Amino acid sequence: MSVRRSLTGALGALALVLGMTVAAAPGAAADPCGFYKTSSDAFYNHCTSDGSHVVIEVEVWGPNYERCVVPGVTWLGSADEIDGAHYVGRTC
Repeated sequence: MSVRRSLTGALGALALVLGMTVAAAPGAAADPCGFYKTSSDAFYNHCTSDGSHVVIEVEVWGPNYERCVVPGVTWLGSADEIDGAHYVGRTC
């Protein structure tokens, strides 16, 4: 088999994988896992299939605070008031 044919096959496979990734992106971008903001609100999406509840640290102006979140999307507050949020490594 020629190098040219091998390279063409590899590039075709890579294009197929990248195409599938791009096609899945619009649904994934709607509710990404972890912290995200819209123009007006801040959310944390705990993506899990095991039903666990986890502790996140919510970053705000002033002292940060911890919050227990359930699987799925949790509204954290106004996008103007929330700077970020992250999983702290424990369940609740």
